[in-house]
Amino acid sequence: MIIGGGFGGLAAAKVLRHEPVRVTLLDRHNYHLFQPLLYQVATATLSPGDIASPIRWIFRHAPNVRVLLAEAESIDVAGRQVRLKEAKAAAPIGYDYLIVATGSSHSYFGHNEWARYAPGLKTLEDALEIRRRILLAFERAERESDAARRQELLTFVLIGGGPTGVELAGTLAEIARQTLRDEFRSIDPRQARVVLIEAGDTILPSFPAKLHDAARASLARLGVEVREQTKVTAVDEHGVLIAGEPAKARPLEERIVAGTVLWAAGVTASPLVRSLGVPLDPMGRARVEPDLSIPGHPDVFVVGDAAVFLQPGRGAARDGTPLPGVAQVAIQQAAHAARMIANRVRRTLAPPHSRTVAPPSTPFLFRDKGSMAIVGRRSALADLGWIAFSGTLAWLAWLFLHIFMLIGFRNRLVVLLQWGVAYFTYQRSVRLITNIDRSDRS
Repeated sequence: MIIGGGFGGLAAAKVLRHEPVRVTLLDRHNYHLFQPLLYQVATATLSPGDIASPIRWIFRHAPNVRVLLAEAESIDVAGRQVRLKEAKAAAPIGYDYLIVATGSSHSYFGHNEWARYAPGLKTLEDALEIRRRILLAFERAERESDAARRQELLTFVLIGGGPTGVELAGTLAEIARQTLRDEFRSIDPRQARVVLIEAGDTILPSFPAKLHDAARASLARLGVEVREQTKVTAVDEHGVLIAGEPAKARPLEERIVAGTVLWAAGVTASPLVRSLGVPLDPMGRARVEPDLSIPGHPDVFVVGDAAVFLQPGRGAARDGTPLPGVAQVAIQQAAHAARMIANRVRRTLAPPHSRTVAPPSTPFLFRDKGSMAIVGRRSALADLGWIAFSGTLAWLAWLFLHIFMLIGFRNRLVVLLQWGVAYFTYQRSVRLITNIDRSDRS
């Protein structure tokens, strides 16, 4: 059984669909979401259907893969069973081997009340809510007569200087300064203020130092204010309270009045991981063995954002930093777990006289293929390990890589066309405000 239809779950199922096994792929959504482009749904460049594909369609030619739309509530590792939330009266689903690839959700570092005012970006629902808030801010500012309130509505704060925060900040600035500049009469969208806040020493900390400077320069050209070494201490409906940067002659505490606050700072593993009964790290991720199984249960593997893994020679040898929660880690870990399961099954099915002695497990080895982040129009960063570069070349590499990784010819074609239109016309064709209620009009 595989729990989770994200990058890890799909990678595992694709390996096992060619093996003599029966696979049950369980997910609470009926689609696989291409998360690296989720921010483009949030900023009205792409539609939800452009970056999502039905899981059943993906495995339509894999008769040994059964897809179930359900949410796992808990895992009984001793009884080898998974209990579902929607079917408390039904019998749990049994398994011989289990791969947990449930990903992560937002973490507000003990301040869950902030979620109401600062939505994160993990699901299609999150993206549509962020799109709604961004577009409504400009609409409300257009009819606002009070100058102070108008400026509040046109101020956007993004918390977290990782790839998601940087990509959101850059795209939001482009929307204000290019896409919307001729569409309003009472306001000038180009006067919008976009502030990116990072608690650490630098934005994009996983990238080389020279790319930090390139990212700052690109954001500055777009008019984005970058606040590093700055912690958010409070979030409410009218903005944020920040503290830090004493060496930069700024007050230790400062209030930023903002109509829209977006969260891209912290993540935590799926609550389902807790039911495994294994040690967890502060982010709720399972501490796994070198082969990605959990202690005492070689039949259960945890991969991707649900696991914390220290690879010898990387992280653990330098500063104890685990592998990052990115797609390539989840894909490689899930494929490794699936291959281990396939090897064990094949060995079990082989005639006794032909069985070879195989090691009980194979340690996982991550092969870093590099990292990329887009900052704005014709501006991106690429760290391939052996070379790091930025600018137009990195932007083109980012475009083609993400087109290649999308599932399905239709999605690739539609996204390519949408990007082409956006590039030449500066327009984003999905600027639709949905689910408007009475409070939105007030």
